[in-house]
Amino acid sequence: MAADGAVPIEGIAAKVLQGDRRALSRAISWIEDRSIEGRVLLDRLFVADARAHRVGITGPPGSGKSTLTSQLTQVLRERGARVGILAVDPSSPFTGGAILGDRIRMLAHHGDPGVYIRSMASRGSLGGLASTTYEASEAIEAAGFDWILIETVGVGQSEMEVVQVADTTVVVLVPESGDAVQMMKAGLMEAGDLFVINKYDREGGDRLFRELTLMLDLSRDRAGADPTSAGWTRTICRTVATRGDGTTELLDQIDAHRRHLRSDAGRWKDRQARRMDQRLKSLLRDRLLHDLERSGEIDRWVSESRRRILGGEASPYGIVDESVARLLQGGAGFHESARREGVKR
Repeated sequence: MAADGAVPIEGIAAKVLQGDRRALSRAISWIEDRSIEGRVLLDRLFVADARAHRVGITGPPGSGKSTLTSQLTQVLRERGARVGILAVDPSSPFTGGAILGDRIRMLAHHGDPGVYIRSMASRGSLGGLASTTYEASEAIEAAGFDWILIETVGVGQSEMEVVQVADTTVVVLVPESGDAVQMMKAGLMEAGDLFVINKYDREGGDRLFRELTLMLDLSRDRAGADPTSAGWTRTICRTVATRGDGTTELLDQIDAHRRHLRSDAGRWKDRQARRMDQRLKSLLRDRLLHDLERSGEIDRWVSESRRRILGGEASPYGIVDESVARLLQGGAGFHESARREGVKR
């Protein structure tokens, strides 16, 4: 049975593939909860060749990412594209849910059947994304959306996970971000495929443009670390998102990057292969930790290990080695887990 005891997973999967928004919302809830239903559903929805283009929109708090996302959505809709939005928010310390909810500035799109908006709680993740962001984007893609805009939580220097999720990463800055260039020196300089100076009409816009231009000129060797970036010239776009200024030009640059990535089939397949390697490792790590915590095994293991360590029987390193050796001896896959939990598939 499904999580609510009424609708089988196959039924939800079929409705998602038909573009049913309520089914899609239920599917993402299962995915966020890391339930067995969500895992089986993702298995049903998976396609090897990604069709939707994922755009990560990242940058410091207050840079106008939500407004820019809303404006990009409007231009995409004018061009006939279906748009999914994943807006990652800080978690409530009380409920664990997203604090901001669906962004107020995006309410203009709520009545549009060609736009799907979902807020996701970061739930303590330090990379600016929720841990299940990519899985949620797969469900949105299966529902027939052409573009997926992923707005990060805006935590600053740790927002590097978006690079592993997005096909195109857009770094948004504002003239008054005094630490913007220092932040970029710490990593986002290499992460960005496109850079945006939003609120460009404010004092300091021209100065920041000159600084970013110089920094880009000094980091042209980025393509050496990522072969799929070879031949792509990163640009700086100037926008005033509250007025819609520059958003059409920004979307043109994003689309140019999308075409560049897919212009060489071999290069695109290599990129997808590297990303899948990273995803498999991440999925395995997250799955092991989640299932161990859910079962209570980690708490029991910590308690017993602490007793042995403080009693002088073993060191932390020896205990971890011993435990990893035991874990590698075997375990059930999610299909077997689903069978054991009586999930209807």
